[in-house]
Amino acid sequence: MSLTRWRDTGAAFDFDGHRVFIHPHGEGDEALLLLHGFPTASWDYEGLWPGLCKRFGHVIAFDLLGLGFSDKPYPHRYGVAEQADLAERLLAARGVRRVHLLAHNYGVCIAQELLARAAERRAAGTAATAAQPLSAVFLNGGLFPEASRPRRAQRLLRSPLGPLLARLIGPRFFARAFLPLFGAQTRPGLIELHDYWTLIALSQGQRVLRDLLGYVDERRQQRRRWSGALLDAGVPMRFICGAQDPVAGPAMAARYRELVPSPDVVMIDAAGHYPHVEAPDRCLRAFVAFHDAIGGSS
Repeated sequence: MSLTRWRDTGAAFDFDGHRVFIHPHGEGDEALLLLHGFPTASWDYEGLWPGLCKRFGHVIAFDLLGLGFSDKPYPHRYGVAEQADLAERLLAARGVRRVHLLAHNYGVCIAQELLARAAERRAAGTAATAAQPLSAVFLNGGLFPEASRPRRAQRLLRSPLGPLLARLIGPRFFARAFLPLFGAQTRPGLIELHDYWTLIALSQGQRVLRDLLGYVDERRQQRRRWSGALLDAGVPMRFICGAQDPVAGPAMAARYRELVPSPDVVMIDAAGHYPHVEAPDRCLRAFVAFHDAIGGSS
C-alpha cells in the first residue's frame, strides 16, 4: 500500500487536543495493536497489513505523537508514559478490553510499559483500568538497554549539539544514517527513502526528533521495571529479530535468550533493523505461527 493510500484510508483520534493518525481495521473487544518505531510511522506495517487483517478481526495501527501523520507539538515533553497513555486511550475509545501487541524499536518501550502497568495491577490486586495484554511479539528494539548499540546519529542528537543538528537535518543526512540499519540486500530505494523523509519532515518534524529520542535515556532509567515486565509478563511472547541489525540484532537476541524464561526467538537472517519492512513474508509467517500456537484471536 502506498504512503498516500495509507494516509487516505486512515482516520483521526483526539489525544489531549492533538490530532493522532490512526489506521484501524474491524472492531471488537479483542484487538491487535501495532506499535511502530523511531523515526518512522505506522506505515512500516503496510507489508504485513493484509495478512494481519486476515488473521485478526480488529487491528489498530497509529502514528505515535511527534511522528508520521500525527501532530508534532513543539516545544513538548515527549515520553514513553505519554505514548502508553495514548495507546490505552485509543484502545478504550474503540472498546478494546483485551489486546495483543506487535511492537518495533521505540514501540518496544511502549509495549514494555504497557506490560509493566498490567503486572503492577495484578500485583496490587486492582481491577483492570485498561485493555489487558494477552500476548506480545517484539521486533528489533532495545528490550535490554545493555545489549543495544545506538548509532552515531542518535548519540549526536542527544549531545549538546543536538538542538543545532536537529535544525540542520535534511534528506541526505537522514539517508546516510538510515540506510545502514538495513540488511545488505534489503535497503530501501530512492522512492521509499523519499516517503520516509516525507513522514519525518511533515509539520517540521525534524525539530522534535531530539526530544523523542529521550526514550533512549528512559530505557536505562526504567531498566529494572521494563525488563522485569518481560521476566514476569504472564503472557506468551516472541522476539522476531533481523540478524543483520547493527543496533538490536544478534547481541539483543542473545541477551533475550539469557534472561527471559523459555525464550522464543525467531531470527531472520536476511533482514536488518526493520524485519517487517525488509522481509514481510517471513516476518508475517513467524507472527502468525506464534498466534496459531497460542490460539490467538482470529
